[in-house]
Amino acid sequence: MPKAYWGEIKDPVHGYVYITEAEKEIIDSYPMQRLRRLRQLAGSEYVYPGANHTRFEHCIGVMYLAGKVVENPNVSRMVTDEEMDMTRVAGLMHDVGHGPFSHVFEQLLIKDLEKTHEDITSWIIAKGELSDKISKMGYKPEEVGALAVGKLHKPGKAFLDQIISSAVDVDKQDFIVRDTFHTGAEYGFIDVFRLIHALDVLGEDLAVEQGALSALEAFMIARIESFKSIYFHRVGRAAQIMLAMAMEKANEELGLTAFKTPEEYLAMDDYTVWAALKKCKASRAIIDDLEQRRMLKCAYERTFYEKDAMVSNIFGREAYRRQMQSEIAKEAGVEPEAVVIDVPTVPSVPYHHAVLMESMEIPVFSRSQAGKKTPYRLSDISKIIENLKGFINILRVYTNASDRAKVERATAKILGRIPATAKISY
Repeated sequence: MPKAYWGEIKDPVHGYVYITEAEKEIIDSYPMQRLRRLRQLAGSEYVYPGANHTRFEHCIGVMYLAGKVVENPNVSRMVTDEEMDMTRVAGLMHDVGHGPFSHVFEQLLIKDLEKTHEDITSWIIAKGELSDKISKMGYKPEEVGALAVGKLHKPGKAFLDQIISSAVDVDKQDFIVRDTFHTGAEYGFIDVFRLIHALDVLGEDLAVEQGALSALEAFMIARIESFKSIYFHRVGRAAQIMLAMAMEKANEELGLTAFKTPEEYLAMDDYTVWAALKKCKASRAIIDDLEQRRMLKCAYERTFYEKDAMVSNIFGREAYRRQMQSEIAKEAGVEPEAVVIDVPTVPSVPYHHAVLMESMEIPVFSRSQAGKKTPYRLSDISKIIENLKGFINILRVYTNASDRAKVERATAKILGRIPATAKISY
């Protein structure tokens, strides 16, 4: 039981989560309480009616799992009591920088300010209300803010960052289990605690013992399956694209990216921004469509298992996608903004970086009877992950319901230039 125990929170995924007095103070702060008004998966509720859970309970879950990792004897012998407490608190606050509609707001942050929600998280923790509470606990707010996004870089202790940000971090362990629970789209069971108990520190890095390879493979498969069935679901993405378009159209009038202080940023949540978008002339029509579930329609979908240069450009370069959107619109005889190309690499896709941006290489090791640890690359001992990599190269083209047939024909004509067996190495 934690020191200075205050009480417990009943979590639907993990059961009772015990918290300390100091953790309760942070939980009760405005930046944390605001997370109750940010849905974890904005847009997914149009597909899965139960997907109304928030960033708040996810953060409680990440704190809980971070605590379980530092309690693992292989890890606890490497950390001080202060680092244990600090890791829990950093996990608790790791998402305070999310904007309205979570990942959908990322599109605006990157486009206008060249910042991500992680940058905002560190800024909010280091300034204002949370800073005072962290200082009172005896920690440096800048250090906690860095650890919360996996960028503390403490000499000899890279594993502290990796608990919160890595290929097997507690953030992913929580959101996959939580999101599949609330959507009902439970593709693959993940034994989170088997993974946590199999963690060890090699050098200064987290690694997974080979005995838990099947649990690790199940975790990776669940990530990719949940990406396809939840985070990149065709209809969920239609809602997210519409929200992103509404915010971009209204940004000049509403000043969504004009904030100067943490307080100004934190004043925005799903409720306040939805109400503002509904009043704003530039975005009103899109919100009206969402309120009546008149969604953008997917006119074309294709998965590329191997890439050629043209495909790499579509997935990797926004300017190239814009040019292709114009070509499709011209061919279809519709307005350029009536065509939207969607790929998993765009910032508004929930957790796009969780599958696409990081190395799939997770250190795995075997332990001899004498206790000697031998490291391996995951790809050398498991071919499952290598084979799954191509399954998320999905390209979709969206348009209005009335233009769907025209856009479908135009896209098939233009993208028909890419042979089905286009080859290039990853």
